[in-house]
Amino acid sequence: MTLHDVRATIRELYDGVTPRGVVFRYALLAFDIATIAFIVGTSFLPANPIVETLDIGFGALILIDFFARLYASRRPLREFARLATWTDLVAILSFLAPLQGEGAGFLRILRTLRAFQDYQMLTRLRSDSAFFRRHEEVVIAVARLAVFIFVMTAIVFETQKFSNPQIANYADALYFTVTALTTTGFGDITLPGTTGRLISVVIMIFGVTLFFNLARALISPNKVRFPCPVCALQRHDADAVHCKACGTVLNIPDEGLS
Repeated sequence: MTLHDVRATIRELYDGVTPRGVVFRYALLAFDIATIAFIVGTSFLPANPIVETLDIGFGALILIDFFARLYASRRPLREFARLATWTDLVAILSFLAPLQGEGAGFLRILRTLRAFQDYQMLTRLRSDSAFFRRHEEVVIAVARLAVFIFVMTAIVFETQKFSNPQIANYADALYFTVTALTTTGFGDITLPGTTGRLISVVIMIFGVTLFFNLARALISPNKVRFPCPVCALQRHDADAVHCKACGTVLNIPDEGLS
């Protein structure tokens, strides 16, 4: 097999519409979710040889995935203009050469958010999962809120662990992030100094926005994604007969569920 064949195979796996490519990308999504569960779970545990070994294993797999994406890309240098590329690099460093606290590893969670923003993956999920079709906005809103919470938890912990006795572990940082995000503000944990106040402001402004976006998705009527053949309106009520924008009769596929 030539290098050209290898590159073509990798491109098929990452970007192709073949069954093999679809299965491969689902496997990558499952790996991302498993990585996030590992990062979140072990963040509350003391360091031990098993966790350190798993760190190296995850880091090696992420590194292989990173170079495979670069090799398959038709414009590799353009990849470095994307935020996801740099978060992957930070995650790889945090796994293979862990720093005290390993907070940067939380940035790995951004990979799953990128997966949900991938057009091919979204199209495949809509095709394969009835649950995702019915609750797409809620699933994506939950994913975005989770990304924000755990990234900000890492930032709070990494910036406060040496100077703020109130932030002794990730649980404290997560507690502060959630109370600031919901504007509950119990006051038992605060972030002193200009940096701490700015972090608090960011959590409150962006966190509240994401929280209300999730609430809106939960209380809004379910919509289905079906492009109107005349005006191309994408979202319609699940029981819609006519397009609200132009009145065209719609033939939305119905699974027979109420």
